[in-house]
Amino acid sequence: MTLRTRLATADDLPAIVAIYNSTIASRMVTADTEPVSVASREKWFADHTPDKRPLWVSLADDDTITGWLSFSDFYGRPAYSGTAELSIYIHENARGQGLGRQFLELAIAHAPKVGVHTLLGFIFGHNAPSLALFRRFGFDTWANMPRVANLDGVERDLLILGKRLSD
Repeated sequence: MTLRTRLATADDLPAIVAIYNSTIASRMVTADTEPVSVASREKWFADHTPDKRPLWVSLADDDTITGWLSFSDFYGRPAYSGTAELSIYIHENARGQGLGRQFLELAIAHAPKVGVHTLLGFIFGHNAPSLALFRRFGFDTWANMPRVANLDGVERDLLILGKRLSD
């Protein structure tokens, strides 16, 4: 599947939230344990601006949203403005078709255009597909936070994978 993207608009937020919520039950991708509402994500959406913290959606041939990629602030302090956390979420019907790889290529290529020199991925230790994807692009484990998440009584590790794009 070839990645076709555009910057997200406010009209896309319900589809973005639906894709996000579809990953909760797997306990592989997010620490949220209950679905989130569109209203609860409005501020998060507003924090994504094309010039600093873009949010893209991918589109199927019929223009339905198949996934999304976002750059988010790391730690919310000005000194970290050159660092962004990446989030990639793919609709269940589009998983395993290379969209994650293409989103990561887009993120790495676009980061310097928005003043980002360091990319981070916060990934559960048991999420082998996402860990493999990021490592394939040269991300290294920068932190291992053992058993910091409790998902249905199972303690899970959180790994922070990082990649410096320029020195």
